[in-house]
Amino acid sequence: MPTPMPEILPVTAAAIGVRHGFLGRQGGVSGGIFASLNVGLGSSDDPAAVAENRRRAVAAVAPGAALLTLHQVHSAKVVTVTAPFADRPHADAMVTATPGLALGILTADCAPILLADGDAGVIGAAHSGWKGALADIPAATVAAMVALGARPDRIVAAIGPCIARASYEVDSGFRERFTTADPEHDAFFTRGRGDRWQCDLEGLVARRLANAGVGRVVALGIDTYADADRWFSYRRTTHAGEPDYGRQLSLIAL
Repeated sequence: MPTPMPEILPVTAAAIGVRHGFLGRQGGVSGGIFASLNVGLGSSDDPAAVAENRRRAVAAVAPGAALLTLHQVHSAKVVTVTAPFADRPHADAMVTATPGLALGILTADCAPILLADGDAGVIGAAHSGWKGALADIPAATVAAMVALGARPDRIVAAIGPCIARASYEVDSGFRERFTTADPEHDAFFTRGRGDRWQCDLEGLVARRLANAGVGRVVALGIDTYADADRWFSYRRTTHAGEPDYGRQLSLIAL
């Protein structure tokens, strides 16, 4: 039987202009709750399986590139990279103008963001959960790209699979964090059951990118919670009472 290939969702080469892809959970070697393309170094999966899955992911999207991933901490911290690193920085975004580096973001409901100014030869990758959206990791990533020579109006940003409004129930205190910071954030919350609210994380991230001057924002509109066959989901795992969860990879490379 031939080895299954990882599923890749590109936002068309014409849109981004560089090698990129949002990968799902299919096409790897992990088993059980991690089946099958789990790339999470922090998971309790077999490290050898995770390493092979990461190798497959890079080979499918950016053959020959060196994969870089972060120790993601739900911050607005961005690192500029010029070479592979051994120890993962504690941050939530990377930018580079160096060919041959694959910037990777791990998610399991949070929003992965891939950004590129093809004319300047500058790319970025960011991880944004609700804390990152509130702290404005999208704007921080754009600013770091500009420092390398990018121009905001030339940047194309793609928001990959993440938890959707219909699956993201929050309490009123959660909503108030956002509406207190900016009353316009109210547009990204709709009434749920009882005193609960539904949060549009993808919409919040898209608004942050637009406010940062990004010329084009593409949102895939895919709900990680709703499709267990294709995507890992922290919230779905929590609701199911499972002991751990896999992470999918989004990556971009010059």
